[in-house]
Amino acid sequence: MKKPVKKSRIPEDKAFVVKELIAPYFDVNWHFHSEYQLFTALEGRGTRFIGDHMQSFREGDMVLTGPNLPHLWRNDQAYFEPDSKLRTHGIVVYFPEDFLRNSVFELEEFESIAQMLKKSQRGIAIFGETNRWIKSQMQALLKDKGIERILRFLNILEKIAESNECKQIAHVDYINTHKESEKDRMGLVYEYVMQHFQNKVSLENVAALANLSPSAFSRFFKARVNKSFSDFLTDLRIAHSCKLLHETDLNISEIAYESGFLTLSNFNKLFRERMQKTPGEYRREFFVSYGS
Repeated sequence: MKKPVKKSRIPEDKAFVVKELIAPYFDVNWHFHSEYQLFTALEGRGTRFIGDHMQSFREGDMVLTGPNLPHLWRNDQAYFEPDSKLRTHGIVVYFPEDFLRNSVFELEEFESIAQMLKKSQRGIAIFGETNRWIKSQMQALLKDKGIERILRFLNILEKIAESNECKQIAHVDYINTHKESEKDRMGLVYEYVMQHFQNKVSLENVAALANLSPSAFSRFFKARVNKSFSDFLTDLRIAHSCKLLHETDLNISEIAYESGFLTLSNFNKLFRERMQKTPGEYRREFFVSYGS
C-alpha cells in the first residue's frame, strides 16, 4: 500500500523546518499540532478541512494555520486507486509558537507579524500575487542556508502580514475543543465520510465507528466541528459539486447525483442556501472570473 509522507518535529537547534513533500497523496490523517504551519500545494487536488471550514483545493492552494488548529488536505479518491499514476507535491514550513524565542511578540518591529500570527488561529488562506510571490520564496527557501533562510522567512511572514490578499478561514466563533486522544476517532470519521459521501451515509454507522450512540455522537461532533453532522455532510457534498461544476462538463442533474444528493430539487435548494446562487449561476460566474 502507498505510504503518505510523515511530518518531522522541529529540532531544538533550528528556528523552523521547511520540507518538500512528494508522494502519491498528502497525509491522510486529520490532525493538529503545536507548531504554526505554512503549506502550499504545487500539485494535487481534493478537499481541504481547516477547523470548522471545508472547501475543494487544487494546485496553488496556500494556507497558514496557527497552533492546534485541526486541518487535513484530503486528496480525491482517484489518488488512492491501486493503479493511480497521480501524485502530490507541496512545500511546508513548520515553526514553533516561541518562534525566535517570542521576540516577534515583544518587539515593535514585529508588531504586524505578531498580529497576523494571532489571526492564523483561524487559518489564513493566501491568494493572488501574494500567493505567487510566496510560492517562489518557499521554493528558494528549500535551498537557503544559515542567516539567508531566516531573512527570507521573515520576509515571507511580513508579506503575509501586509497583504490584503489574505482571508481568515474558520468561523470567528470556532474553538478547537478536541483532545489529543480524540485524533484517531475524528480521523476515522473524516476518512469514512470522504469515502462514502457520494452515497447514503447513515448516522448510526458513523456513530458506531466512533464507538458512540447516535445521540452521543451528534453532541460530540457538533461540539467539536461547530455544526451538526448533517450540515457537515451537506457542506461536503456542496463543496464537491462546486468542484464538478468548474472541472467537468457534467450537467446539473449528473452533478447532483455524483455529489450524493437523491433529488435535483433538494440539491438546487441546498446549493442556493449555501452559495447564494444557483449551480448554473455559479458555473457561469466561475468561467467568467477565470477566463475559461
